[in-house]
Order: sequence, then C-alpha cells, then structure tokens
Amino acid sequence: MKTIKLLFGYMLMATTLVSCYSEVIIEDQFIEQSAFNTDQVLQSFDLWYVDINETRGNGEVPFLQRAFTVSFDRGVLVANNNIVGIGKTGNGLGIDVGFYSTLRGVVEIDHDVDGLWLLEVYALNNNTIELLDVRSNTSYVLRGFQRNRFDYDMVFYDNINYFMQEYDAWEKVFTSEEGALNDFDDENFLQFLPTFFRSSIDAPGTPLNALRWDFEGDYQVFDVAGDASLKTLTLDYEFMGSDYFELYVINDSTIELYHPDSGTVYEFRGRGYQQYLKSAKGSEAKKRTKSDNPIMDVKRKRK
Repeated sequence: MKTIKLLFGYMLMATTLVSCYSEVIIEDQFIEQSAFNTDQVLQSFDLWYVDINETRGNGEVPFLQRAFTVSFDRGVLVANNNIVGIGKTGNGLGIDVGFYSTLRGVVEIDHDVDGLWLLEVYALNNNTIELLDVRSNTSYVLRGFQRNRFDYDMVFYDNINYFMQEYDAWEKVFTSEEGALNDFDDENFLQFLPTFFRSSIDAPGTPLNALRWDFEGDYQVFDVAGDASLKTLTLDYEFMGSDYFELYVINDSTIELYHPDSGTVYEFRGRGYQQYLKSAKGSEAKKRTKSDNPIMDVKRKRK
C-alpha cells in the first residue's frame, strides 16, 4: 500500500470515525485540504500507540522515542511515558508534555523538554499514521485506539523491562518461610538499569542515597512459550554464577520473584519512582529501543 499524504478529506474522516477498525485503502491519491483536517485526523483516536519496532531511520525524535502512547487533545500533546500507572494516569492518556498546532499535512510540536519539532503526517491505513522528521529522515508508526478498546495490560507486559527501571531501587519486603536457604536471601535491594543490574545486602529501610551496591551483572527478562501471563528473570552475577526466577507483578509498585531452585518466594517494593518529564534524571535516562523479549521454553513452577 502506498503511503498517503494527509490531510484526510471529510468523506474519509467520516468513514474512519464510524468504523475505526475496518481498513480503508486509497491508491495513488494525494489529499490536501486544510490544517483543520489534519487536526481532525490526529484527534480521531483517543490515543496513538507508538510502535517502536516499526521505527525507520537512524535519527531520533526524543519525545516519541520515550513515549508508549501520545494523544492530541485540542492543541495539547499528552503522553504515557511511564509503565507505572499506565491506564490510570490522566484517565489513561498520561501527562501533559507540550503543545501542538497543525499545518497542511504537518504537525508542529512544542515539547516541554525537547523543544520545537515539525513532523510530516502520512496515512498508512485508516487507523495508522506515520510521523516523519525530515531533518533526520526518521519516521515513527503510530496506531490509533479509542481508550475503551486499548489493551493497557498488553503494553504493560510487553514493556516490563521499563517498568522495572522506573524505580531507583526495589526493596525486599517479604521472604517466604518455605524454601531452602540460598545466597539470594541476603540481598535486600535490587536496581535495574538499562544494561545491567545491581544488588545490595544493606539492611531493609536503608535510605536510597546510602545504599552500597555489593554485586552487579547482566539481567534478562524472558517471555515464556505458551504462557502469555508469565515472565522469567535471570540475574547473571559477575564472577558469581546466576539466579533464575519466575517474575510476577502484584501491582504498580510490587513484584514477586519465585526462586524455583530453592522454592522461596520474595516480594520487592519499588522506591524512588521516576515520573519522566517530572524528573531531570528520568527525562534524560529513559528511551525505548527496538526489542522483543527472548522466549524461554519452560514450565511454570510457582503454584
């Protein structure tokens, strides 16, 4: 299908609004009506999911690289930049991150952190658009959804790595009585960074700025073949071997790690939540990358 330059005409917009999920194909047609029509298209869905794996080009539009979803709300740009609270923050739309205005087939965005951007808008089908930054020749594919049809849980579990990085540290708050003694019993804090993890044996309740990180290494989150609701986690310590866990999310601030080798259950609670754009550290640190969790062929052990 050939890419179609926006702006959509009124007839196409009517079709889109009546049936958001039936594909409309227009071949070899250049549509350019007015900036008003471009704004209608951008507002025709409650939110647009940024399909980061469909990004093309070697450049970057920082606020799109950071966002899971964006919304165009009567001149205000809203985004879900965090996994924590997704589906609840801003009634599901996220937080205000800037302003926008439309030209013919173009949206001008004044982002609170990243400044002014002029992006060309193209239609790929009736609920998918492409935003192109001509300066870097980089494009992002956005898929439109109405809020009551959007699968927030899917986004959460598909991006669980980012969820784990959205707290400065995870503090152990529970260890089950069942289970054999093992070295992980002594580790009371975990920290997940984009490329490695760290752990600490400091006492529970230690202030975050006083933590001493005793161990570090590589970590990996896996999908599990045939079990969409289960994730697994490996911690590969430098010079110390590795640990394997089944990973469960209890709520937006608590995870459970089940250690099959010992039969022990641990709970960790997040401390130092980073709301991106509200924290200088977060706004600089977090960017999504093209990725898919590798798949592990294992059976769930936690009953």
